[in-house]
Amino acid sequence: MSRLFGPLRQMGFVVRDVEKAMRHWVEVCGVGPWFHARDAVLPDFTYRGARHDGLRLSVAFANSGDVQIELIQQLCGTPSMFRDFLAEGGGREGLQHWAAWPEDYDSLYRRAVAGGCTVGQEGTLGGGRFAYLATEGHPGTVVEIVERTPARRSRAESIRAAALDWDGSDPVRPF
Repeated sequence: MSRLFGPLRQMGFVVRDVEKAMRHWVEVCGVGPWFHARDAVLPDFTYRGARHDGLRLSVAFANSGDVQIELIQQLCGTPSMFRDFLAEGGGREGLQHWAAWPEDYDSLYRRAVAGGCTVGQEGTLGGGRFAYLATEGHPGTVVEIVERTPARRSRAESIRAAALDWDGSDPVRPF
């Protein structure tokens, strides 16, 4: 557990092809089922302090134990930390961030910013707020904090429960 942000709840992988990435996780890693939102639109999105509403993503979620895996494919040319990640290091793909789901989002947000973290991008999705803290000094160490609304808590628990006794059938489901 991070002494600054709390438990690691999610690992977020930025990919060029979310369908291919899900197949890999199912066939090679045995992780699933995946809950896939093919065209999620972020109604309010800010990148490096500038508004860029309407960011479009294809995202998928599955659990391995208590840790949620997120796959993110950006579907548009909007500036974002996802695009930055893919453009760095010869066009890499992979682990871009890990996420904490604090009980008190506002308090952690203020504490992180006061402690020197820079907000790289933030917005709302699924009825709650999120912020990516531009803390990366090593791939995969961007920290996302996610507001734990009752709806998000319920969805996360449903994804975790589906993975507990998953038999390999129906590997990709709509989200």
